[in-house]
Amino acid sequence: MNKVIYYLPGHAGRLDTGLGLELTRRGFDVTGRATVDDFRRLPFGDQVDAIAGDLEAHFWAPDARVIANSFGAYFFLHAQAKLASFPGKVLLLSPILGAFGGEDAKMNFVPARDGVLQFMATNGVLNLPQDCEIHVGSEDWQSNPKSVLEFSRLTGVKSTVLPEMGHALDRNYVQSLLDIWLC
Repeated sequence: MNKVIYYLPGHAGRLDTGLGLELTRRGFDVTGRATVDDFRRLPFGDQVDAIAGDLEAHFWAPDARVIANSFGAYFFLHAQAKLASFPGKVLLLSPILGAFGGEDAKMNFVPARDGVLQFMATNGVLNLPQDCEIHVGSEDWQSNPKSVLEFSRLTGVKSTVLPEMGHALDRNYVQSLLDIWLC
């Protein structure tokens, strides 16, 4: 079994904390891009190019695994949009798919290249991995579950909406999911 995982954490996330730490505890070599420091200072296009380069150079294999959380999923999807369909297995947790905000939101956010993923999905030109799944909370105000379900309908990506969970998915749920997904 391949014991390396390419991990993209959320905004200002590190590879050695949270989910990255859990993956390391399970015996995996966690590599990827921490979304802090030098990487965070790069223009969005350069960040996406770096991730696409990582995937093509080191992870372009059927046994490769990618886990992306929140804004890390936004990075992954934009990198994937530049490439052929990723041959490995991908898990997207609470993915940011575009702008979020509104009356009920705690804040508003419009990411770089907002609308590109939706446009590509709507027009059937977004290459996605054959083995990809999304998990999102029903109460997530950043990764809107309605948007996730529409994205899944357009792309065929399997999605699971978790009742009564927000953007930070329940730790026990994620651990159980990893027990299955990492096999």
